[in-house]
This record gives sequence, structure tokens and C-alpha cells, in this order.
Amino acid sequence: MLSREQVEHIANLSRIGLDNKDKDRFAKDLAAILSFIDKLKEVDIEGVEPMAQATGLRSVTRVDEGFKRNEQSRARLLANAPESKDGYIKVKTVFE
Repeated sequence: MLSREQVEHIANLSRIGLDNKDKDRFAKDLAAILSFIDKLKEVDIEGVEPMAQATGLRSVTRVDEGFKRNEQSRARLLANAPESKDGYIKVKTVFE
């Protein structure tokens, strides 16, 4: 099991505030995780090719096509906006 000092150090690096009860629980949980990682190190991976995913699915892309706009669709869009100005949707300022 990890020492209380090790847990405090990890919590400090992670910017996580822990009380004493949490420190004991995290010490047990982190020890279990590290134990599992040690078991994974025992697996023989000689000749196994690295892979990015296991499903075989590929990322599908499509052509980004716009739609035909007209004044009627623009008017309907602006009618649904909470506020508009000069034909544009008015939004809150993000940057000053």
C-alpha cells in the first residue's frame, strides 16, 4: 500500500484536496491500480502489433456542403433568435 506521504504528494500534483478518510481510501485504490499494472507487465507481447482501436471501424468523413439560403429561411432563423441586429443574431460579448 502507498504511504500517506505518497498519497498527499500525488494529490498535491493533481490539485486534489483530500481529508484523512479520503487519503486512506485513495492509498488502497492507488495500490490496487499499481498492482494491476504490475500484472499487465507480465503479459508476453512479443510480436504483437500496436493498435489504436479494437473495433476495426474507420472514421467516416463526408463533404461539407452548405444549404441554399434565401431571405425566407434567413427571416425564419432570425425570428427564432432571442435578439438580432442588422440581419445577424446578436450574442453576448466573449472578449472585451
